[in-house]
Formats: sequence, structure tokens, C-alpha cells
Amino acid sequence: MQRVNRPLADEIRPQSLDDVVGQSHILGKNGMLRRIIESGQVPNMIFYGPSGTGKTTVAGIIAGKTNRSLHKLNATTAGVSDIKAIIDNLDTMLAPNGVLLYLDEIQYFSKKQQQSLLEYIENGKISLIASTTENPYFYVYSAILSRCTVFEFKPIEAHEMAKAVLRAMNIMGERSGLNWEAEEGLAEYIASACGGDVRKAINSTELLFYGARETGGRLFISLDDAKAVTQRSAMRYDREGDDHYDIISAFQKSIRGSDPDAAIHYLARLLEAGDLISPCRRLLVIASEDIGLAYPMAAAIVKSCVDSAMQLGLPEAQIPLAEAVILLATAPKSNSAVIAIEKAAADIKKGKTGDIPRHLKNVHADGAEVSHVEEYKYAHDFENHYVKQQYLPDAIKDARYYEYGDNKTEQAAKKYWDEIKGGR
Repeated sequence: MQRVNRPLADEIRPQSLDDVVGQSHILGKNGMLRRIIESGQVPNMIFYGPSGTGKTTVAGIIAGKTNRSLHKLNATTAGVSDIKAIIDNLDTMLAPNGVLLYLDEIQYFSKKQQQSLLEYIENGKISLIASTTENPYFYVYSAILSRCTVFEFKPIEAHEMAKAVLRAMNIMGERSGLNWEAEEGLAEYIASACGGDVRKAINSTELLFYGARETGGRLFISLDDAKAVTQRSAMRYDREGDDHYDIISAFQKSIRGSDPDAAIHYLARLLEAGDLISPCRRLLVIASEDIGLAYPMAAAIVKSCVDSAMQLGLPEAQIPLAEAVILLATAPKSNSAVIAIEKAAADIKKGKTGDIPRHLKNVHADGAEVSHVEEYKYAHDFENHYVKQQYLPDAIKDARYYEYGDNKTEQAAKKYWDEIKGGR
């Protein structure tokens, strides 16, 4: 097959909103972004979402529909001088209707670089469409953010992606000039294996045709070849990006919600991406934060599993970590310790402290001239190793931070101390 220089992903790029794959929530018949585009009035916007979900494509369609000069910059390589060069074209025959600036990966622009855009997007000379794969509310300068409308682009569903893959296969078949045949289910496999990224799916299709075996003037595209070119591509993972924190969040919430299947799923995603540290650290937190006093031994068991995992390394580390995850997901839950420390910390931050009771202080540091009005009572000298005395400062002596959880372990402790203390 003769290679065509133009990438297939560029050749197949939609030219109208009806051809865009997915994003029906904003580009469907009643989608807000679609209605804005069709009005001909383009506000400053930020497109937020994963790679390969149509952000650049939609920006190009908007430029075409509004007859504006489209300028593309990538914030990873562009600077203020590039913005000034675009501004120099304003009010000229090169940009009679103004400029539509598509700024990709805006999160890589510094605050100063983003500020350089303010004057021009406010006077309407530049319509800004900025795109980012990271949460714009964390990474985009507030002055820019307040002047833009944010639209979220979501990963493409497999059934939508399959349409683009089939179209790509037909184009590549025409390019080859040969008869071709794809193994059953191939388009669906590529669509589901590329993690909602249309560009990856199309690039994978292109590679499949370039590497296909020709027999008797006929190309055969196999599932085995598809698996080879799409391996691990379904994993969207950047240890510094939103996907990392989203997976970690889902991991902990699944354990907290006592769903071992979901918890194991997210563990597998982390480990498949080669991330051993994150699940280990999170499991240590979960053992105390979410299981806590309902099953105090969980912390020790998880620590043992984590130590084993770190010594083993991947792939064997997945075994003790899976044990820890299932243990925590199926264990009784209590956050009573978390609530207690948060209440105490809140009081301290508000200045609610007070002087430590005299009988609790380090009396060995006192001089001989100090007379002790009240002496400390050594609990072990009394029945049940308990004696009633004040431990909190006078200012907060009636504060209650810890409330027993409703699990078996804490309720047993409550019953024990209620009998000894006579209840609070």
C-alpha cells in the first residue's frame, strides 16, 4: 500500500456538527453549544475534556460557520510574541471579521501570558476558544475564566466510536486499492479499546491497514493485530492530571461504599498503568479513615499487605493489594475517629483551648514552694483502672468530640464503659 502523507485522522475530521461523533449533551439537537454556534454569535469559551473528543474539530467548525480567521496556538510551545503576531493582523484584510483564536492546552500558559489576552477578548477583536485536558477551575487564571463559558467534552461511547472506525476502515480500503476483509467484531473492539479517544481509534485503524498482510491481492485485518496496536490504549492516565485523581477518588469511594467489585476494578486500572505507590498510600489512609474503629486490626493487616506489595513489586504486588482492597471493602465501616479529630481541630482553630488542668501538668517541674490543691489520680490504682477526674481544660471541660460508632466493636466498647462510668 502506498502511504498517503496526510494523516487519516485529519482527512476524516468532520466538517459539520452533524458529523461530530459523540458530545450529544452539548451538540445534540437541543444542545446549548450547538444553539450558540448556530446563532452565529461566538462567546469566549473553554473546552474541557480528554484528548480525541472533538475539541479542535468543533473549534474549526465554529470558525467556518462564522467566517472568522482561525489561528491555532499550542500553549506548550507558544508565547506572548505569538499572540502579538495574531493581534497585528486585527483590523486588516487578513481578519475582516475578527480572529478566532484556538489556544490548545491553555493550562500551560502562565498567569502573565493569559493576562495578555484580556484586553483583546474584552473588546471583541479576538474570540477565544481555549481547550484543556485539566480542570479549568484549577488551572485557568480566574480573570480569563470569568470571561469564558466552560463546555465539557466527554469520552466517546464505544457505540458512537464504532461509526468513526468503520468510516476510517472504508477510507483506508479505498487508499489501498485492494479488496479487504476485517475479522468480525474488529471495529467494535477498536472502539472499546481506545478509551473514548477518536483520534487513537482512527490512528489505530490506519496502522492496522499499513501493517496488514496481503494475500492474493487481498488484505485481511485481524483481531490479533488490532489487540497489538491498541494495547493499553484504553488507559487514560497521567499521574499529575485529573484522570489520576478521578481514579483514586473512585477507588476510595468504592471501598467506603463497600463495593469490592468496583474497588478491585479501580485498583486494576492503577496497577495496569504501573502506579504502585498511589494505591498503597491510599489503602493505608482508608484503613483508618473509613474502616477505623469498626475493625481496628484493618490498619495492621493493610500495612502488612502494602509492605509485601512494595517488596514484591509488580506484577506480583497485585495479589496482596487485592487482598487488602477486598478486606477493606467488605469490612464494617466507621469514621468516628475522623469526626472526633476534626471536631477537636476545629475548636483549636477557633481558639477554644484553655489552660491544662493543674493535676495533669508535669509536677516534677514544680518548685518545692508550690502547693498542690488537687493531685492527679493514677487510674491504675482504682477498680477497672478508671477514676473520674477532669482531663479537659476548664474552658471546654464539657466538650464531646468522640461519639461511638454504630458498629459491633465500638458498641461493645460503649457498653463496657457505660457500665463502668454509668454513662455520660
